[in-house]
Amino acid sequence: MLNVTYIQSDLYWENPTANLAMFEEKIRQINQPTDLIVLPEMFNTGFTMNTQTLGEVMNLQTFKWMKMMAAQTKAVVTGSFIVKEHNQAYNRLIWMQPDGQFDHYDKKHLFRMGKEHEAFEAGTHKIIKEIKGWKICPLICYDLRFPVWSRNLGLQYDLLIYTANWPAPRSHHWNTLLLARAIENQSYVLGLNRIGTDGRNLAYLGDSAMIDFQGQYLHLSQNQAETISQTLDKQALDDYRNRFPAYLDADDFRLI
Repeated sequence: MLNVTYIQSDLYWENPTANLAMFEEKIRQINQPTDLIVLPEMFNTGFTMNTQTLGEVMNLQTFKWMKMMAAQTKAVVTGSFIVKEHNQAYNRLIWMQPDGQFDHYDKKHLFRMGKEHEAFEAGTHKIIKEIKGWKICPLICYDLRFPVWSRNLGLQYDLLIYTANWPAPRSHHWNTLLLARAIENQSYVLGLNRIGTDGRNLAYLGDSAMIDFQGQYLHLSQNQAETISQTLDKQALDDYRNRFPAYLDADDFRLI
């Protein structure tokens, strides 16, 4: 079993101090043991292209905050924020373990309609992390639209995560693609979106979801702030994959 918690919330626009304080309070209110805490995309600022002012080098405020939260909760804490490195900016997801060890994923698909590709450098590789025997693949928002990047070849992962700032006008796409990714990859899927309205007057409806390997909702959030914890069953996943091993017929390929 894996206990996963996601926090669906509004965000303070371009205000890291306020967002970190808000999420710290929400994390402290989690009233049951959890193995993984998932935060939204750019959880400390909202989806901004203001990289010069809001970008942080590694091991500063937000990174140290994540390290503290992971140590205090004894859970992995993950979410993305703007990182500046080698004169480039990255929409970087940090995977912070309770022991202070960490890994990172830089968003591969940059949202050109929001000019993200002009402000950020794209990532080049995925990460697969493990908790209690579960293999987990964390991705970011616009990555959801690209099934090749998400493809679960050889059952590389058991849980696929999308942490996002996905606007309300395309909420139908969000809901539909999350279900598709779960079904085609025979994996649990967690999609975490924000709510509220950002500094560019874009509205967000939430629709965060925990979905099982057959595309059934375990939980679907509405347009409200909430912290949801869900226990995932590995045996049920393994049994389904054994009964219906569609993954064995998947097209083999490699990314170049």
